[in-house]
Amino acid sequence: MGTRDIYILAIESSCDETSASVIYNGKVLNNIVATQSVHEKYGGVVPELASRAHQENIVPVVSEALVSAGISKSQLSAIAFTRGPGLMGALLVGVSFAKSLAQALDIPLIEVNHMQAHVLAHFIENPKPSFPFLCLTVSGGHTQLVLVKDHLEMEVIGETRDDAVGEAFDKTAKLLGLPYPGGPLIDRYANEGNPKTFQFPITRMPGLNFSFSGIKTAVLYFLQDKMKENPNFIQENLSDLCASIQYTLIEMLRIKLEEASKKLQIKEIAIAGGVSANSGLRNTLTQIAKKKGWNLYIPKFEYCTDNAGMIAIAAHYKYLKGEFSSLDVTPLAKMKI
Repeated sequence: MGTRDIYILAIESSCDETSASVIYNGKVLNNIVATQSVHEKYGGVVPELASRAHQENIVPVVSEALVSAGISKSQLSAIAFTRGPGLMGALLVGVSFAKSLAQALDIPLIEVNHMQAHVLAHFIENPKPSFPFLCLTVSGGHTQLVLVKDHLEMEVIGETRDDAVGEAFDKTAKLLGLPYPGGPLIDRYANEGNPKTFQFPITRMPGLNFSFSGIKTAVLYFLQDKMKENPNFIQENLSDLCASIQYTLIEMLRIKLEEASKKLQIKEIAIAGGVSANSGLRNTLTQIAKKKGWNLYIPKFEYCTDNAGMIAIAAHYKYLKGEFSSLDVTPLAKMKI
């Protein structure tokens, strides 16, 4: 095997998706994901159940990634894994598996920051953003505005001070009686509703920071008042409610993204993370991009949510720089970019 043949196996287990991917010389060959449905009846991710499901899924998922790439373990050049941020028990499964495999094969270990990987998902396929670019990373656990100077050089210039935007979607969906995860359902109903029907407050934070806990409280009190007058208010107005809530959340993201673009004079704009799959957000930013002359980059749906493909591309750049981890590495529930 020549120096050009670099195969890296990447493992992602930070929350409720067990995923494995093989990357060959910077080209992602596959992206195997096992999604856990066990959490739906609890209305949120239960960490202990997530850890157990990862333990059940990790061997078959890794095995499938190797088989579909058409390679054996002996051809691997390195093993990559998500070190953090995420649920400690869930991360432990991926970290332990990666360490054991790297040790058994006597090959390097590469730790990856999950939030960096979301940004680097843009380098899996063309078109790829040019440096420097701004990335709005939006998910169930994080909302960050990131200034990306190079593949491995990033700076968080704004972030949420409380709930992530994905949490706000899921929590308001719960108030509307929608099942977990409610964010995608709000998006679906919003397509049939009028976003201007109901007005909810837009929280304005200093600098480029966000706050999403206020909308949840505003929606709660609003619904309580309306349900007193009409117990069927939610059912009768579901589409308009979803459209109005979604419009308000997207507005808060749009305002700060536009502000950051103007302040830094950057027109290369990307979105990443699970909420970047939201059609309302995609459509709003596409329209603004045309108006403002932005080059807008949106990853394919499979690379928006948690996946090992993005861990693999991040590992590729770290491998090229020789950034390897020692075998005593431990997971981090909180980890800065």
